[in-house]
Amino acid sequence: MYHTATHCNALQRTATHCNTLQHTAAHCSTLQHTATHCNTLQHTATHCNALQHTATHCNALQHTATHCNTLQHAATHCNTLQHTVSLLKLLLLLSRLLSRYLMHSLQIPHTATAINALQHTAIAIDELQHSATGNK
Repeated sequence: MYHTATHCNALQRTATHCNTLQHTAAHCSTLQHTATHCNTLQHTATHCNALQHTATHCNALQHTATHCNTLQHAATHCNTLQHTVSLLKLLLLLSRLLSRYLMHSLQIPHTATAINALQHTAIAIDELQHSATGNK
């Protein structure tokens, strides 16, 4: 009987050890699953950070493009104003030349009225030129 009791004790110890190993294996499996899940989350976080960086870069590019479009519009407007000023200067010069020509060359009774009108035109063109360039 002693032999049977010893054998029984050994079997109980083996069963306890087996239960412990099963519990450890289950715990290990849980830890492996958690580690896999953690790796997936880390990969997702890295991907998310890359997307956020890309979105920030994209927003900066959109802001720059908007600013560039505004500058292009301003440059076009400035070129138009410069062209207008050049035309006004030319008109003013032609008006003054024509006025001088009429004053010195023609002696027709209505010449004074025509010269007066041209001088008023020259003054108006001069005022437009100052308005276009911002000079007062």
